[in-house]
Amino acid sequence: MAGIKDVAREAGVSVGTVSNVINRPDSVSEETKERVLSVIRRLGYVRSESARQLRAGQSRIMALLVLDMGNPFFVDVAKGAESAARAAGLGVMVCNSGQSPTEEAAYLSLFMEHRVRGVLLTPADTTGASLKLLRRQKIPFVLVDRVGERAEVCSVSVDDTVGGALAGRHLIGAGHRTIAYISGPSHVPQVRDRRAGMLMALAEAGLPPEALLEIPAQRLDVRAGRDAGARLLGLAERPTAVFCANDLLALGVLQEVYAAGIAVPKELAIVGYDDIEFAAAAAVPLTSVRQPAVTMGRMAADLLLEEVGPDQKDHEHQRVVLQPELVVRESSRSRR
Repeated sequence: MAGIKDVAREAGVSVGTVSNVINRPDSVSEETKERVLSVIRRLGYVRSESARQLRAGQSRIMALLVLDMGNPFFVDVAKGAESAARAAGLGVMVCNSGQSPTEEAAYLSLFMEHRVRGVLLTPADTTGASLKLLRRQKIPFVLVDRVGERAEVCSVSVDDTVGGALAGRHLIGAGHRTIAYISGPSHVPQVRDRRAGMLMALAEAGLPPEALLEIPAQRLDVRAGRDAGARLLGLAERPTAVFCANDLLALGVLQEVYAAGIAVPKELAIVGYDDIEFAAAAAVPLTSVRQPAVTMGRMAADLLLEEVGPDQKDHEHQRVVLQPELVVRESSRSRR
């Protein structure tokens, strides 16, 4: 691979002149610039970004580490972050922890090696070890889809308690008095908050907590949803409605009950969470609590850019909590 010294030798100029052509073209005469660019094209020279970063001590990359890139919700978060980063002349390194603290730690080490500008993080490690590591290395970070518990951390999240309550009020308003909650891993805060919101809606309607039957799922994906749907169908007394911790679970439940000949929503109403693109395209369009995922990613990236930018001394950490929205579709429209 041709280097900058090769270009300088072939063009008959100094290495500094080649650098000026690349970085400060206005400081070089047109004749010299054209000669150098011609050599660059002929040799196929590509500037070493890693070398530039080492000299500058600063990367042009921010990192985004999410729980599950198989979930379209996080794809939308990444889109929002990318749009903000690109506007600032930066790129985004997107990585997937797979909900594994071990994978998360490995990626954080990679980010440190690459001296990323900062990290957008949805933590998989509930002990806080990942955040301590970032602080120790003095790498700026913003929590995404998590609420920052400390004042010196920026975070962008959604009020999932409100989201669970929206789903609950909708189902109760449609006449349902027994509701199943297909949850996910109990250590995930959103799973607990969405359940709390549903219980809040039940209490508002004068219904006991026992009106909510929780069916736990080990993961937040379609396969886990199908498994939960099978368990739901095996109950002697089946609830008339189902609220799922996310849309992937809801789509899995929908697949399972549809295959069993259960009419949705006549025999069983289903509500999901996230409002991913596939929700509206399901065999029975899925009612879902919409999270502003793209906005979440963009705002988180903007906060990080502010923290690492030229005015970083004026930066104040913010805890941004966005509001969800219920999108009603066919899977829950009819009243029993």
